[in-house]
Amino acid sequence: MNRVLILHYHEIWLKGGNKNYFLSRLRAAVKLSVADLPVRSLESISERLVLTPEDEGAIPVLLERLRRVFGLAYIALARKVASPLADLAPAACAMMAENPPRNFAVRAKIADSAYGMNSMGLERALGRAILDDLRSRDPSIQVKLNDPEVTCWVEIVPGKAFLYRERVEGPGGLPAVTGGRLVTLLSGGFDSAVAAYKMMRRGCHVIFAHYFGPPSGGRNSSRGVAEEIVRTLTPYQFTSRLYLLPFDAVQRQIVAGAHESFRLLLYRRMMARIAREIAKVEKGMGLVTGDSVSQVASQTLHNLAAIDHGLDLPVYRPLAGDDKAEILKLARRIGTYRISCEPFEDCCPRFMPRAPAIFAHPEQLDRAEAGLDIEKLVGMGLEGASAVDFKFECGAVTAHEALPPRFQNFLARRKGVAGQAAAPGEASARP
Repeated sequence: MNRVLILHYHEIWLKGGNKNYFLSRLRAAVKLSVADLPVRSLESISERLVLTPEDEGAIPVLLERLRRVFGLAYIALARKVASPLADLAPAACAMMAENPPRNFAVRAKIADSAYGMNSMGLERALGRAILDDLRSRDPSIQVKLNDPEVTCWVEIVPGKAFLYRERVEGPGGLPAVTGGRLVTLLSGGFDSAVAAYKMMRRGCHVIFAHYFGPPSGGRNSSRGVAEEIVRTLTPYQFTSRLYLLPFDAVQRQIVAGAHESFRLLLYRRMMARIAREIAKVEKGMGLVTGDSVSQVASQTLHNLAAIDHGLDLPVYRPLAGDDKAEILKLARRIGTYRISCEPFEDCCPRFMPRAPAIFAHPEQLDRAEAGLDIEKLVGMGLEGASAVDFKFECGAVTAHEALPPRFQNFLARRKGVAGQAAAPGEASARP
């Protein structure tokens, strides 16, 4: 068999002394992604990974899996041939003759210092051989160096060469689980799913927190939508955890105790506080939201600053400068668009104010929630939590619902601290 998959990375080149760490994580991700498929070998050859399939029939599935491996710039289905020009030229001519283009170019990369030609000389020699061969059947075929219909790529490495004419774009970025852990506030809409993907693409391992309310008006609860989004994103990072947090009781307390115009901002403040507690349990280094600056009233710069005020974790907003069209385009590409189109009952629009504040200051929100028992509300948001663990393995995602023991222990400790804090007051109230 002479068909191989060439896996190219680009950003890992910039890692200097840490490059080997990132390469080892990339190799591990590739192996995990195709663990159940017939693969003969995975080699590192001259700054590229070369995967040799055991069965050419598995190539379409291999390509589909590898397209989701963060760190890969592109994947090429190549022919492995001998590197001397006398062997290379006939193989290149045969490849280009299978589906002759109207015009073409040749591009060469040489990673063998002992090779007898430079890249420009090899491009010219192969280009002439291919042109003569194709014109023997169609005299109208031309060489076109800028924007050709087809490019014949040749890569020379010690002892062999790789030829290909098509390559599949990879997701780029950095290998999965190389950049720390973050908690994403997942709504079920387009934006937060795309935000999670963009942070996963930077090597972050994302834990998801979804707040839901009771369904009403014939619409479904957002829980199912959130679970389906996480299921779709899990193959990119191999394992995921989704916390499901009932928010209706917290919302009602805010509605009863705060001014209407600040209601939505206080919802979001409270969600961030609850997510911060989850981050403590999960060793998260920050929060992620799907905010795009000024897309809606709660996402003005003033309001975002007011919401974040007092948090002791950074909040990452990877969509801050994106418009809706860009977000939807990426949602379609990663597979979450269709899911987010499903009708569901989101908790944030519940008890929506008629005129939400758009230029709130932190001090205004502090005063608006002064009558609320913040710690009690955070506890209410956490106590009803459930969790679902997702795992991508052998081409499928499995789900298992179970609240992690460390989260249960964390809740028990919180209750114990709250009980101790309440005890002096209770004692002083006794006659």
